[in-house]
Amino acid sequence: MAYTRKDVSTLTRTEKRRFVGALLEIKRRGEYDEFVRTHIEYYVSDGEDGLRTAHMAPSFLPWHRRFLLDLEEALRRVDSSVTVPYWDWTKDRTARSVPWTADLLGGTGRRSDHRVTTGPFAHAEGNWTIKENVTDTEYLTRDLGRAGDPVDLPSRSDLEGALDDPEYDTSPYDSTVRKGFRNKLEGWGAGRGSVSWRNHNRVHRWVGGAMVGGASVNDPVFWLHHAFIDLQWSRWQARHRGARYLPAEPPGRGSAQRGRIVARHEKLPPWDVTPDELEDVGRIYRYA
Repeated sequence: MAYTRKDVSTLTRTEKRRFVGALLEIKRRGEYDEFVRTHIEYYVSDGEDGLRTAHMAPSFLPWHRRFLLDLEEALRRVDSSVTVPYWDWTKDRTARSVPWTADLLGGTGRRSDHRVTTGPFAHAEGNWTIKENVTDTEYLTRDLGRAGDPVDLPSRSDLEGALDDPEYDTSPYDSTVRKGFRNKLEGWGAGRGSVSWRNHNRVHRWVGGAMVGGASVNDPVFWLHHAFIDLQWSRWQARHRGARYLPAEPPGRGSAQRGRIVARHEKLPPWDVTPDELEDVGRIYRYA
């Protein structure tokens, strides 16, 4: 039977406690840091050689869907009642709203070094030492809203701009495309600074700290954010009946994207699964 992923703002006190407890347990076991390492390994940009699967490519959505399922399976091995909640950042838009509460993810970092000092993931609690990242800090960092250079969370209209596009992705299937649902949702825009961050990318920037870059999994909000992104893929499919993942076939000889992106029926590393096999997960989970 399919289980349900809920809006984080609707979780009961018990559901919050069990979700946090399962996260802390897989961290204690060393499993959580494997997820961080995997995301770092597969965070390949346009400017690098080789296959891109996690970002700046059509497989952004199925890759993170499979990644979320792996995390959820790990949590449910600890507590079968747990599912990954989603954070609707078009609704809960301040540093004082859910999920930034002491009984869930804790709040923003202190001004001097962005160190998170509240909630169960604060370093002082002794349960969340950062081991896999690009800096030397062992503590979780955040800068919600970027006080020194403010940025707003995406609005509902920003999200609608992505959902309205009837085509999943378009050539050249990278960070430069201006049409297609995938990149409008992933959020690589033109220009420099905050105007170039849309939807998914802007949320990472708004949270700041550990959420910026390939090691963003170090902040548990990563999963709540990507559950909401995953929900948008389901909403887009419902809005555009019959629309499918693109490209359907691998790029032809001579294409700069040949061997660099995953087509609909090709395997999606590091798993033995294809994007088309991840287009319908209704038998596994649904969203409330």
